[in-house]
Amino acid sequence: MLQHYLLLIYRNFKKHKNSFFINLIGLTAGLTCTLLISLWVTDEVNMDKFHVNGTQLYQVMENEQITSGVNTTDQTAGILGETLLAEMPEVQDAVAVSPQYWIAQSKLLTETNNSIKGDGLFAGKNFFQIFSYPLVSGNAREVLKEKNSIVISEQMAMKLFNTTDVLGKEIVWENADMETENHALVSGVFKVMPSTSSKQVDFIVSIGLLMGPSSPFSEWSNRGPNTFILLKNNVPVDVFNAKIKGFMKLKGQNRSELFIRPYADGYLYDKYENGKQTGGRIEYVKLFSLIAIFILVIACVNFMNLATARASIRMKEVGIKKVMGASRGSLIMQFMAESLLLVYLSLFFSLLCVELLLPVFNEITGKHLLLEFGWKLALILIGITTLTGLISGSYPALYLSGFNPAAALKGKITHSAGELWTRKGLVIFQFTLSVILIVAVLVVYKQIEFVQHGYPGYKRDNVLYLEPEGKLKNNAGTFINAVKKIPGVINASSMNKRFIGDLKSTQGDFSWEGRDPKQALAFQHAGINSGLIETMGMEMIDGRTFSDNFGSDSTKVIFNEAGIKIMGLKNPIGKVFNLWGKDLQIIGIVRNVHFESMHEIVKPMFFLFDAKHTNRIMVRIKAGTEKETIAALQKVYKDFNAGSNFDYKFLDQDFQEQYVAEQRVSSLSRYFASLAIIISCLGLFGLASFTAQRKLKEIGIRKVLGASEWRIVYTLSKDFIKPVFIAILIGLPLSYVLTKQWLDTFAYRIDLQVWYFAGAGFIALFISWITVCTQAIKAGFKNPVQCLRDE
Repeated sequence: MLQHYLLLIYRNFKKHKNSFFINLIGLTAGLTCTLLISLWVTDEVNMDKFHVNGTQLYQVMENEQITSGVNTTDQTAGILGETLLAEMPEVQDAVAVSPQYWIAQSKLLTETNNSIKGDGLFAGKNFFQIFSYPLVSGNAREVLKEKNSIVISEQMAMKLFNTTDVLGKEIVWENADMETENHALVSGVFKVMPSTSSKQVDFIVSIGLLMGPSSPFSEWSNRGPNTFILLKNNVPVDVFNAKIKGFMKLKGQNRSELFIRPYADGYLYDKYENGKQTGGRIEYVKLFSLIAIFILVIACVNFMNLATARASIRMKEVGIKKVMGASRGSLIMQFMAESLLLVYLSLFFSLLCVELLLPVFNEITGKHLLLEFGWKLALILIGITTLTGLISGSYPALYLSGFNPAAALKGKITHSAGELWTRKGLVIFQFTLSVILIVAVLVVYKQIEFVQHGYPGYKRDNVLYLEPEGKLKNNAGTFINAVKKIPGVINASSMNKRFIGDLKSTQGDFSWEGRDPKQALAFQHAGINSGLIETMGMEMIDGRTFSDNFGSDSTKVIFNEAGIKIMGLKNPIGKVFNLWGKDLQIIGIVRNVHFESMHEIVKPMFFLFDAKHTNRIMVRIKAGTEKETIAALQKVYKDFNAGSNFDYKFLDQDFQEQYVAEQRVSSLSRYFASLAIIISCLGLFGLASFTAQRKLKEIGIRKVLGASEWRIVYTLSKDFIKPVFIAILIGLPLSYVLTKQWLDTFAYRIDLQVWYFAGAGFIALFISWITVCTQAIKAGFKNPVQCLRDE
């Protein structure tokens, strides 16, 4: 019986080559898309879940009450972890860890002058006991015990020493944020962190370097490090959250409340609004999972439509089988087997496509995904493929097997209105999804264009920066003056921050005349040198910038618009602002600047004069002179800092990196939307082709009776264009709701324009019209003699 089924399936595929290849291509494309997205989704949801103590591992978060609502942060007091461990019996272990940007791109130097840059972390002594990063050498309990300890990765060990046997060797490391060189002894070597770790660093140093009686990180009023804890088994999270909610009030911080979240949730669920978790990367996981389902369903719909459309051709086969005693169940099995065989054949080709496309897909997504065959992948493949086969084959199998044998043998199967509407409904469903994807692509593209090319409050083009190291750290002012003299350099200055995404905030340590004492505020702040505002092209609304022409500006302060607005000051120039017990005079107001991405609103901020602490030197160069100006800049750098590498980066790169996730969404959505449209049009093409073939005699008779070619084209195509038009009417409102929800994640966003939706509808209608008309024109211009010759 199996052999008989296979023979029939082979003959059917061979007889209807067009339908076979359309289904094969559609299902292959759908499965390829689904497999690629499945690999990506699996990698995303498994992020940070490899830790042995993962079910007990939590991150301590802080809700800060401010006038505008609740601000949620993962930065906590440096002594919070050890205090919770001492005072909370539910806590098994705790550790303080710095954010990764604190010592990013640090220079590591060996005694043989072999140097390299790498990213690092400050971490408490029990870091390797809490997190499952295996050590190649060293004791997990001891490696970060001493302040001068450093633990490096295998890869870093090989680059610095050409061996992993490096315990006890000295490394000198420095960073723009650190004022001095740091001498450390290698106390351990860890394996390269897995790709499913959100932390990817080359070295880890003891956070003891930052702690001490006089350290600001030892004060409850200061925030910075992240705090991670291990809860003891069977401790209810809700009960523990209730217990620590008011913990900071006991330490004098009346506006702060603590709560914990599972560490593994931090990667996917990192967005909070007004103290409530509102999403994060998980939104993109859901989005692309939905897209994969959409595309696979579209491919299945093609199969259903083409199979039911060919019913009239196969009805005699069904009639004869039923007369010969075949049960409906056996016929269903035959048609389901046909569907499953086609889907598994598509799977074979889709696996080949995945292997070919994976390098490109990895480049787009920034991942290192591999198609590694194992029992988990096999189960996923079998599950997806079998489900696809069952979905795509179920309706045709039930439909074909339900023919009345007498009517089938006479060729008198009538198509009910319900049946025709079912087929049209499937076409409507296909194109509704396609329309939604087209609108999504347009909106995502325009929003990314807006955030990338919109004015952030400063001119980011042709600005390069470098982080001073070595001798330059103590001689930055003289270096900046020398840089200004280089032909092609428009201006240069410095600041104590990284300009984008590296701003500290302060709360409650400031006052001004007329302030409401009940008002809870937080101000971002940065120290800048004279000339930075001019170098960055920031716009002054009132007052002046910091300048050497006015003597010392160490007692002056400049606010942004948001800061002045929230303070409620009128005519603020010349008024006094008390900060950390020191009176500062307001000398200027600068237009709001986006130091963070446009997902965030511009926060109240002030600038202090700081020419001493130089973490970043900013240089604006004249457009068109980049090559010679950078060469001259390198020469000056070597004169001031001999023996150090001249490393620089353009600010525009940092700006673009804020929107990496959105850029990837934009790229992937374009590919997937195109794929969905192609698969939908393949099905429409197949239906149009089959319909035109079935109506050849009707076309011949119409032409003999005087119908024009274009009248026949119109008659053949109108029945297919109507469902597409209905799909547009359904898809556009749905796409409006979905795209508006996505845009709401940005504080600054485009307005949804009518042409986005009109354009998407026109594209869908035009593509479908072209698809159908190719077959309609081919049939309409056929010689009526060829159409009627069988008669």
